[in-house]
Amino acid sequence: MKDEIATPSPLAELRDALAGPFAEARAMPKSVYTSPEFLALEQERLFARDWVSAGRASRLKVPGDYLTLEVADEPVIVLRDRDGALRAMSNVCRHRMSVLLEGEGNTRTITCPYHAWTYNLDGTLRGAPGMGLNEAFCRGDIALPQIACEEWKGWIMLCLDPAAPPPSERLGALDALIGHYRMEDYVELFQERFRWATNWKVLGENFMESYHLPACHAGTIGGTVSLEEMTCPPGEEGFNYHWILKNESAKLALAHEANTWLEGEDRRKTWLISLYPSLFITLTPGYFWYLSLTPVSPGEVDVLYGGGLAPEFLGEAEAEENFHALKTLLDEVNREDKGCTEAVYRGLTSRLGKPGPLSHLERPNWDFAQYILSRLDA
Repeated sequence: MKDEIATPSPLAELRDALAGPFAEARAMPKSVYTSPEFLALEQERLFARDWVSAGRASRLKVPGDYLTLEVADEPVIVLRDRDGALRAMSNVCRHRMSVLLEGEGNTRTITCPYHAWTYNLDGTLRGAPGMGLNEAFCRGDIALPQIACEEWKGWIMLCLDPAAPPPSERLGALDALIGHYRMEDYVELFQERFRWATNWKVLGENFMESYHLPACHAGTIGGTVSLEEMTCPPGEEGFNYHWILKNESAKLALAHEANTWLEGEDRRKTWLISLYPSLFITLTPGYFWYLSLTPVSPGEVDVLYGGGLAPEFLGEAEAEENFHALKTLLDEVNREDKGCTEAVYRGLTSRLGKPGPLSHLERPNWDFAQYILSRLDA
């Protein structure tokens, strides 16, 4: 009986695909997108160990404001506590482990819908009806586990790993690139959620490269960009980036006349920033928009989509009209991206599909693949 040839694991395939230099780079192997086992490894070694974002901190304005999400399949509450500080904690009751809160809103206390155990906004147990006869019960010993949570440049950042270095350390090199844009002051004006039928990395890679703009976005922005004017430098350990120079036709993409701190090309430069693993930000002198991704399955991703304006534009009489036009355009661009990224995933599940060579304009994708390998191969 002939020995069967063992099929290499997705991690081994990725390791082999990245063995050469960028000048010979190819797209990641199909298995890293379609394998449930690979996604489980990503959840364990990417999403459970690196910083992820719950969106803009301005969503939580006053004490008691909260939102919920899952990080590496872990239910999490993020809220403003009574002192106005951002706090994140487990969203699982310490009694019979029901999920506590759903969605977002404002609350004075956190009350379990199952047996009405109630927690303060700092996670300490406030009350537990019917527990007086249990001699081992001690209210002071029970609290919701805390999760690392920081505000970084206006973003809520979370990490399940208490030993992870803070975002400011991991992303320090980004401050030198875009710190002078004052992203923390930008005002979020919309925030939506949706689910697409593609792998989270396909959508992330789509954001990272502008090579697809002329074709995928032929109906919207494809004709306004030049492949020859795109710059894609090597990325850093915690992020990659590239930029595009916009012309005078896009008013909100240019610095406002009241903006006196941006100079030269910075006044018309659009940055596309990918914070590993799953926060993707477009930052211009006048507006920003972003995607924060949560994988659901190999072929499904939940997307938090939001954006807004630099504060200098908010006082203008035509600000609302201009932003409405921008939002309409962004929504249409997103619809185009949905069609393109879902088509890629369908191709990834084909028998005959095979990854091809990368363009120099896809340097961020190669850096992203190197990041994934470095975390999963550790």
